Amino acid sequence: MPQWKNLLVEIEKIEEKYGDSLRIPATDAEIKKMNDYIQQKLGSILLPSQYIEFLKTINGLDFNGLVIYGVDKVLLDQEVEDDVHGIIESNELWYENEWQKEYIFFGDSDTAWYCYDLKENVFVELDKPSGTKIQTYVSFESMLGEALKTVLL
Repeated sequence: MPQWKNLLVEIEKIEEKYGDSLRIPATDAEIKKMNDYIQQKLGSILLPSQYIEFLKTINGLDFNGLVIYGVDKVLLDQEVEDDVHGIIESNELWYENEWQKEYIFFGDSDTAWYCYDLKENVFVELDKPSGTKIQTYVSFESMLGEALKTVLL
């Protein structure tokens, strides 16, 4: 089992102490709509299978200052009460700055963005707001695991 799934169990236990729960998984139909919509809005972007696996486990996360984007609210089949930070709307927001179009943004925290560098073909953690690379990762899973560890400290 990927490390991030174990860390998610810890986060779920913390949320339950406060009467909260994690988001429900995204469905295959919602993920298909997201993949189709992302092509229209952002161009020929192929999301990594590890990110899709994350969405099938939990449709985004907002915990202790860390936000991992999910399927955009407008693409969901069921109404949800929480604010969902959608991957498409979030990337559109970050793409207002030209240099940020070099990345696919998967999440952010108070101090960092978690992205895929389209030129270098690696996952990166960038300083927010300077954009300086803090860390490089070999996979989405390793980047997600480190981000979750950081908020659990």
